[in-house]
Amino acid sequence: MNWKQSYHPYALITVIFWALAYVFSRLAMVHFSPYPLGLLRYVVATIFLAFVVVIGKIRPPKAQDFPWFIACGAAGFFLYMLTFNRGTQLVPAATSSVVIATAPVMTAFLARIFFGEKLAPYQWGAIGIEFCGIIVLTWEDGGFQLNEGILWLLGAALALSTYNLLQRKVTKQYDAVTISSYSIFCGTAMLLIFAPQAVEELQSAPRGQYINLLVLGIFASALAYLSWAKAFAKAKNTASVSNYMFVTPFFTAVFGFVFAQEVPDGKTLLGGLIILCGVVLFFHKNFVAHQQKG
Repeated sequence: MNWKQSYHPYALITVIFWALAYVFSRLAMVHFSPYPLGLLRYVVATIFLAFVVVIGKIRPPKAQDFPWFIACGAAGFFLYMLTFNRGTQLVPAATSSVVIATAPVMTAFLARIFFGEKLAPYQWGAIGIEFCGIIVLTWEDGGFQLNEGILWLLGAALALSTYNLLQRKVTKQYDAVTISSYSIFCGTAMLLIFAPQAVEELQSAPRGQYINLLVLGIFASALAYLSWAKAFAKAKNTASVSNYMFVTPFFTAVFGFVFAQEVPDGKTLLGGLIILCGVVLFFHKNFVAHQQKG
């Protein structure tokens, strides 16, 4: 497989960085409230990307295309941040990542409806297996528990799925830096309604919380979305990229243990194994085909 021309490494880098977001958001919310944290996270990302845009002499989008970037900012950064941070506050990091992992299923269905993208029957079967893994991870006391935190996170998954489709639309005309940067700029501008509380909480924040903000802003936001946009630009369909999100719970469980001492339980390990089996099935024929060509 020619990894330089493939979307796989970019998608994998993204989900690793996003896994950090679940853990470091939980750590940051020891001090910060959910909504001010969302603003501060993307202020850091905006500053970082502003340097990238200036140094790279990246031109802004055309005026007629700005509504698409505003829509991307609203779905992927404003609405997503509000629902993601609120949900993450209420449930453990590993559980949060599992619920957000429903986004590939939503993305696949939306891409089928709006873009006419088709998946092979075995790929739909793989998505079904992955979703079963999610059910195992969220199964408690003999049933699937839809608590408040899970409902918020399902809303975040829908917002992210919408962003995936909107982003796919603009990748035909713009590069990854332009898409990610200007979408984040728009989303950050919307989050400024939380500026007064964010400034107040930032002034009283311990020094360790600044590290959390830097990780969330640079790695889990700016670099992650740059890599995500690059993956969509190289992939033939939306679902192939978004399916990588099913791997996020595995990395989140690892990072949760390393950074926050959150020990994954048996159902998390079982659900994660089921999800990984589904991921292998989804991409199996692609990997076999590349190996045969090689």
